[in-house]
Parts: sequence; structure tokens; C-alpha cells
Amino acid sequence: MTQTKIWGRGQITIPVRLRRELRLDDEQALEVFRVGKSLVLTPKKLLGDSLAHQVEKEMKKEGLSLEDLLSDLRKERARYRRERNG
Repeated sequence: MTQTKIWGRGQITIPVRLRRELRLDDEQALEVFRVGKSLVLTPKKLLGDSLAHQVEKEMKKEGLSLEDLLSDLRKERARYRRERNG
């Protein structure tokens, strides 16, 4: 386990070994989020939240509910099974 400390203005230093292993460049932007009492940093943008908001926005715009989507999914599954299994 590697330790670091919080410097002035909330800055942290990621140890060089970890930066090399993860191929993090200088000035690399990281996503930071909280999980319980822990902080998680990731170089990859997590799309789950923004994707969920975008889908919700489009559903509202089209007047669709979650039940509408699930109903369509059930129909498509049934159609797929029929086509696949004859």
C-alpha cells in the first residue's frame, strides 16, 4: 500500500510508480468520486451518470416511461427468440 498526503489547497501527489504503471501524464485530468468514506480517482471518464441523465432527458422529451421501455424490450426479446428458435 502506498501513502500520500494532502498538500496546501487540497493537492495530492500520486507516487511515480503508480503514475508509470497507469501511464498517467503530467497535467492528466482525473475523475474523482466518493465511495463511502473513500475517494476514487480514475483517468477514464465514467459515463454512467451522464448517460443516465441524457437517457432520462430524451425519455421525457418523447413522453416515454420506464415501463414503456421495458415493454418494448420484452417484445423485442420475444421476437428475437421466435426468429432464433423458429
